[in-house]
Amino acid sequence: MKLDQYTLDNGLRVVLNEDHAAPLVAINVWYHVGSKDEKPGRTGFAHLFEHLLFSGSENVGNNEHFRYVQSVGGILNGSTTFDRTNYYETLPSNHLALGLWLESDRMGWFLPAITQEKLDVQREVVKEERRLRYDNAPYGTALEELLKISYEPDYPYFWPTIGSMEDLGAATLEDVKDFFRTWYVPNNAVLTLVGDFVPAEAKELIERYFGSIPRGADVPRTSPERKPWHNEKRGSITSPVQLPRVYRLYHLPRFGDPEWVAADLLAYVLSVGRASRLDRALVYEKQIAQDVGSFLLQTEASGMMILVSTAREGVDPAVLADAIDEEISRLAIHGIEPSELERARNQAETGYAHEIEAFSSRADLLNTFATFTGDADDFQALLASYREVTVEQIRSIAERFLRPDNRSTLWVLPESPEPESR
Repeated sequence: MKLDQYTLDNGLRVVLNEDHAAPLVAINVWYHVGSKDEKPGRTGFAHLFEHLLFSGSENVGNNEHFRYVQSVGGILNGSTTFDRTNYYETLPSNHLALGLWLESDRMGWFLPAITQEKLDVQREVVKEERRLRYDNAPYGTALEELLKISYEPDYPYFWPTIGSMEDLGAATLEDVKDFFRTWYVPNNAVLTLVGDFVPAEAKELIERYFGSIPRGADVPRTSPERKPWHNEKRGSITSPVQLPRVYRLYHLPRFGDPEWVAADLLAYVLSVGRASRLDRALVYEKQIAQDVGSFLLQTEASGMMILVSTAREGVDPAVLADAIDEEISRLAIHGIEPSELERARNQAETGYAHEIEAFSSRADLLNTFATFTGDADDFQALLASYREVTVEQIRSIAERFLRPDNRSTLWVLPESPEPESR
């Protein structure tokens, strides 16, 4: 796959991937800022900006971004993680200029349009999102509680991306402006285009719309070190749910580390598909779990694997947790069969093939590597590295990282029923 990567004078990095398979173009902008870059007492700002940047800029009215894109048959959205915020749209290729103008306007001309009223409106939108997706949803606060027992309060993965109600309520207009000036600058962003365009024309449009945006100050990038613990961290919460659930967080190599790929394949071996270790043992043989899943997050400060399993009705979650430990211990001692590695490798490669196939997800994948490793073309080396992982590497990862003293465990338990009134 041929990529053209270059940088504008103001520091904006550009990745172009020409592909005429369909008359569409995907535009994807990553800002290298997420909840990791917030401070205690000022959490939720990155996610708040995911909403604020749709509330208009100097030349685009409130929510007009949606109207412009959807009026030509395009789709659009944004998302926030621990480490980055992105905005994306897929448009008919003859509307490339429209998409680039919209993205450039909110990068360069957002501040003149932000008002206290807009901040208040979007703050309430985010608060309502928190109520619906976290506070009032089954198991909704589980990940938040898991992070709290997994990290020290000053470590930037301690809080969820959505932030706290208190911090959102305390945010001032000047706080928001300062956050934008610090992070939403050309020299902290990557613009990726994938699809049906002529490179020379795309470059001319990018220079026209983005070239005049001033470079920001140097971004205050930090590399926080996680304090290692020597004992398993445990916690439990009650929730209005029917079945108990076990959550685990294992500390692993971060995304981009050479061992991350082997750890990713280990997650596939453990719980992706009916033939996986934990599915087969817990769901089908012992029949003590409703479901089980594990996955690695693409985090850049420190790595983590999340493992989640829901107990069947009547099953003590402690029994389920012990059964998970038993299977992981067996894998760490005896390793896996070559056929298990081959199946996991095929599943991982199939997932990447689907990502590459669609313009929008391919653009996001290229931005992942452009942002986290510095070179969008690294995704091709990643695919090759999946084929180099050995069964011994999988066993070694399990032995060294899936240990009780390298994990946190959270139990989510059903609330006790209210006593019947007489």
